[in-house]
Amino acid sequence: QVQLVESGGGLVQAGGSLRLSCAASGRTFSNYAMGWFRQAPGKEREFAATINWSGGSTYYADSLKGRFTISRDNGKNTMYLQMNSLKPEDTAVYYCAATALRRVATRTGEYNYWGQGTQVTVSS
Repeated sequence: QVQLVESGGGLVQAGGSLRLSCAASGRTFSNYAMGWFRQAPGKEREFAATINWSGGSTYYADSLKGRFTISRDNGKNTMYLQMNSLKPEDTAVYYCAATALRRVATRTGEYNYWGQGTQVTVSS
């Protein structure tokens, strides 16, 4: 089992920044690729960003490229999502997830473990 706990969400004005963290425990963190997904009210959960087991490969949703940066620190068992130039449409619950595939993965069904989510609200 892998336990994932997100933190760092909150309320921010449009144009501002937030950094989300996802702390993992339970199994060897570097055995898993990781991802961030988000779910806005009334919408399906959608892919945001993913990073492979080593941090050497990343992939982003088109709408987030250039504004969001995913990273990981295997020594700290933690993944991050730096979010800049936030927009009201970025408002959502953000979830981190882990996949045993070890490579970047964009589909929810590829992930084995999920956190409880952290709320991000961007005001206009």
